[in-house]
Formats: sequence, C-alpha cells, structure tokens
Amino acid sequence: MTQTAPYVFGVPWPDLNEGLTYTDIVSSTTAGSTLIQFYSSNYSDSAPPQGWIQRIQNGQIMVDGQVTTSPDAILRNASTVVYHRLPWKEPYAPYLLEVLYEDHDMVALNKPSGLQVLPGGLFQQRTVLTQLQWHSRNKTLSQDLSHKQTVQKQCHSPVHRLGRGTSGILLCAKTKLAKSFLSAYFAHGTLTIKDSREGKMESGKTRRICKVYRTLVTGLVDKDEMEVKQPIGLMPYPGVAKGLYVASSSGKPALSKVRVLERDETLNHTLVQVEIQSGRPHQIRIHLSFIGHPLLGDPLYVDGGQPKYFGIQQTDGDFAEDGGYQRPMQAVPGDCGYYLHAHQLVLCHPTTNQLVEIIAPLPHILRTSEEKEKCSC
Repeated sequence: MTQTAPYVFGVPWPDLNEGLTYTDIVSSTTAGSTLIQFYSSNYSDSAPPQGWIQRIQNGQIMVDGQVTTSPDAILRNASTVVYHRLPWKEPYAPYLLEVLYEDHDMVALNKPSGLQVLPGGLFQQRTVLTQLQWHSRNKTLSQDLSHKQTVQKQCHSPVHRLGRGTSGILLCAKTKLAKSFLSAYFAHGTLTIKDSREGKMESGKTRRICKVYRTLVTGLVDKDEMEVKQPIGLMPYPGVAKGLYVASSSGKPALSKVRVLERDETLNHTLVQVEIQSGRPHQIRIHLSFIGHPLLGDPLYVDGGQPKYFGIQQTDGDFAEDGGYQRPMQAVPGDCGYYLHAHQLVLCHPTTNQLVEIIAPLPHILRTSEEKEKCSC
C-alpha cells in the first residue's frame, strides 16, 4: 500500500455552469395530455404551472428533437421530451481541496465548509464531485499513453456525504471494488470497532469504520459523556422537495456518542466530540439540538431536533426568473453558519485489511484551550 504525499488541487469555477438537460419518454398513460399538463403534474416541485408555461414559451422544451413553444401541444405515446435548464451563476463556493490521504484504492479529502459534495438544488457544478472529475480527467491527460487505460478505470466517487456547512474528512473511492467495500462499511455502521495487536481489524461482528467529529454547541452540556439514540425521520418542509430530516419517533434508528471536551461559562457554549455509529442525514445537528444544545450558529435546527421555522409553501404566482420557485425565506439544510468538523476517521483498508487512521486539522475555533496553546508555541 503506497500512500501519496498530501497536496492541494482545485480549478476555479466558471462564472456560469453548463445548465442541465432532463429527458423523459411519454408513457401510454400520459399520452394525449398537453405539454403543460405533463410538466406541471410530473414536476410540480420544480416550478408552478405559470413557471412551466414560461419555460415552454422560452423554447426550453423539445419534443422528438423539435423545439415546441406551445403549452397546449399534444404528446404522443413514446415521444421524447427534453427540458433544457439554462446556465446560471451558482452561489459562492470554495474550490480548493486538500488531500489528506491517497493510495491506489481511495482518497481522503479535507472538505471546506461551504462546498457541497454532490449536485443538488442551486449547486449543480460547484461540488466536490465536479472537482474530483476534473482532477481525474487532468491526471488522465497527463499520463503516458501506456497508462491511460488504468487511470480511466478509476471512478473517484464519494462514498458518504458531509453537509455543505460541514468541514473535514470526506472519503472517496478510486475503484469500483473499493467503492463497494467502503459503501458497505458506512451501511453497516452500527456495529462495534476493534483492532487486533497486529494493527488489523478483526473479522466477524466488527464495525470497520469509525467517524469522530468536533463541534461547538450552545449552552453548557451537563453530562461529560452521553449517548443519543433518537430516531430520525422526514417531515414535509417548504423548499425541500423530499422533506426535511428531523427528530421523529417513527424515524430510523440513529446513535451518537457525545463527549464534552471543554465548557465555556463566559460565552455559554460547549466544545464536544461526537462519534456517530450511524449516518443519518444531519444526524449530529439533529441529535444535539434534540437534547437542548443546537450547534452554535445553526440556522435551521432548534431544541427538540425540529426546524426553527415551518413557513408557508410558495404560491403558484410566486416564481423566480427561470420559472422555478423562489428560494424559501426560511433556512434550508444546506445553509451554513455552524461549526462542525469531521476530524478523525479510522477504517479497515478495503483491499489490504490494514488499519488506516486519517486526521483533518482542526479549525482554530474547534480546538481546546490546551490545543490552542500548543499550536501557538
């Protein structure tokens, strides 16, 4: 197992992205409907009817290869309909990525806060995945012809997610085999982790990956150590098409182990370490707010693991310049402002079975007083 020395990569974002293309095949059940009926019924979460009319009349819809500007055009069975979303300027996002660990099978990145991992919402290009793809392509072009086939087989794919506002270790697979193993590690994250005297993970009923985070929460946490086992489920929420993850008795099981590192009575906040033994979306934010200590600066979650605002869904007459819904006034999951850092990752290497430990340097605000003193020496 040969490890690459740490380095930084990244390409500045273009002013506009490339837009998007969505293709559908008209089924026998929807044949005979009009173009506006097709889009307003199948994609009501993308735009209200008036917004879809605007997109159609703007020439952004093609039917069987021909631009169609009439909302009342009748669709035939098996016709191909294509919606072209025009290029747009995505919100600011950092682009530089630090490589903490890399070998033939995987790479661990130090993701900065503010950078989304996978495409979604307003961020379709400004993502970790895009930078990985660009980086992989550039490496391929720089290789000798004899090595191109090997490089092209590497997939460079994140095997888990971090929230846009979360910084720290993001693990990515470089081969299909590594992706299969690493994805399975995260999927079976409720087992316990052990290591043998030889520095290898024990086989059998062992958890093969351990994730440790640092975060700053509001208030003074009473107990030095605790476990939070609150299930996490979905609830309808304006601006989030698939729903918002919240504390819910009917949700899926989730476990977080919380340990207090330092209490600041003057500022009324607590520095904690959290080990998650499951990987529900926004789990740490939800669990800590559930016990009455939301993350400092979190714009979304409050006591009880619920959203701060419920708001009102957009009306049909309220749509943005591109025809889609206006951004909700209330906070959404991708909003930043909190301090959460994936600090440590210990895992069993997917092909060598060796124990690998990866550390992402801590932001200054998430260091204990003793760590700050050592850093300043």
